[in-house]
Amino acid sequence: MDKDTGNSPDAPKAEWIDISYPLSRDMVHWPKSPVYPHIDWIYHPAKDHPVSMTQLNINVHNGTHVDAPRHFFADGTTIDEMPLDAIMGIARVIEIKDPELIKPEELATHDIQSGERILFKTRNSSLYKMGKFVEDYVYISNEGAYFLRDKKVSVVGVDYLAIGSYRDKENLFEVHETLLGSGIWIIEALDLSAVKAGEYELICLPLRLEQGDAAPARAILRPV
Repeated sequence: MDKDTGNSPDAPKAEWIDISYPLSRDMVHWPKSPVYPHIDWIYHPAKDHPVSMTQLNINVHNGTHVDAPRHFFADGTTIDEMPLDAIMGIARVIEIKDPELIKPEELATHDIQSGERILFKTRNSSLYKMGKFVEDYVYISNEGAYFLRDKKVSVVGVDYLAIGSYRDKENLFEVHETLLGSGIWIIEALDLSAVKAGEYELICLPLRLEQGDAAPARAILRPV
């Protein structure tokens, strides 16, 4: 992969890395979701139709998606009100070594600055492709969420379906409320398996869902 050194307008640009998971019938989803993913053919050339057409019936939190403050706050900003540059720009991928939690003790070693877009790569990056939901994924501790809030980061991304615990509902709510309540946008279910720690150019745009609490997104990175 070539890296743009910035020394010449003719210098080759690094390639984009797709860090979003495809939507599919078999995608990993939250076990207690009220709507399981359904992706069905309406028309198919193999059945003598002149065109192809597919019907989606998914929860907006399926697959790679962005959470808006409305997800936990009735008067919160909705996904269609998200500033276009909120999740576009320089982001930093931080590799977390702790196999259980994202905690302030480890975060403090990374000199996180105000306004940063932070994407966490954990052991979760090997879990999603297993094809089944795993309950004991790495998640952000309450104290870790307070740390990120106090640092005033602008975006937090994780490499599994939720930033909080599946088994601990209080934590699940607390970390969402702490970050979303501070105006921090959340990206969940990122595929960081092929990404190394470092700085990248990030483009992540969720579907423009009116009054949405979240929306599926395509997210891509390019080394800087």
